Amino acid sequence: MCKIEDLLAVMARLRHPTEGCPWDREQTLASIVPHTLEEAYEVADAIARSDMAELCDELGDLLFQVVFYARIAEEQGDFAFADVVSAIHDKLIRRHPHVFADHRIDDAVAQTAAWEAHKAGERLARGGDAATLAGVARTLPALSRAAKLTKRAARVGFDWPDLPPVFDKMDEELAELRHEVEQGEIDPDRVEDELGDVLFVAVNLARKAGIDPETALRRANTKFERRFAAMETLAAADGRTPDDLDLDAWEALWQRVKETEPPVGA
Repeated sequence: MCKIEDLLAVMARLRHPTEGCPWDREQTLASIVPHTLEEAYEVADAIARSDMAELCDELGDLLFQVVFYARIAEEQGDFAFADVVSAIHDKLIRRHPHVFADHRIDDAVAQTAAWEAHKAGERLARGGDAATLAGVARTLPALSRAAKLTKRAARVGFDWPDLPPVFDKMDEELAELRHEVEQGEIDPDRVEDELGDVLFVAVNLARKAGIDPETALRRANTKFERRFAAMETLAAADGRTPDDLDLDAWEALWQRVKETEPPVGA
């Protein structure tokens, strides 16, 4: 059984200036960010498919990303992997006084509020911004960032009381989008602006319903892929290719596929 020290040694060898891997030696903190994001999504995909063997493998890939960053930072004289471990160890203890000290937290909602308060305090201690929306990473996927921004705003009272007025706002934004699209000459900037408002309200709908919008959209993507593949299979069974199908034929196939699927939650 390998230890973390073995992985750190592998990383050091890969980055060796003369005996290492040319690709690994050329990487920088910035250049491996896209790979880290890809690995994180592959972890999420394995979980969504309940593939535990794949999840184990993907978690290893994700851990390697952390080791990679730490190695580059160590070479630059900034910090090492041990510092990363110490930082998260201390942070978890500091942010869970109800577990590691005598502070009382009654439920998960209270814990979430306390966690955010700790984070805000830490930002201030580092000389960061105390504004309500400060610290929400701009590199997050747009849906996830919108969800975080609206959660932050809701904590200080900027929120709808329940779902019905959010639907009213959605109707309003859809009407404005339709108005822009139905103009004689479409202005792409205005349509983009109105479409963004529609998506932002959709994120609020998800938040108020307790749904993660990224997860919901990934589920919709998976459903569309599954149904489209099934339509192509049905068409092939009838001796037709996608190029043979008009819109009415596609719609008929879509309905056939939907009828074969079990109800959601069944």
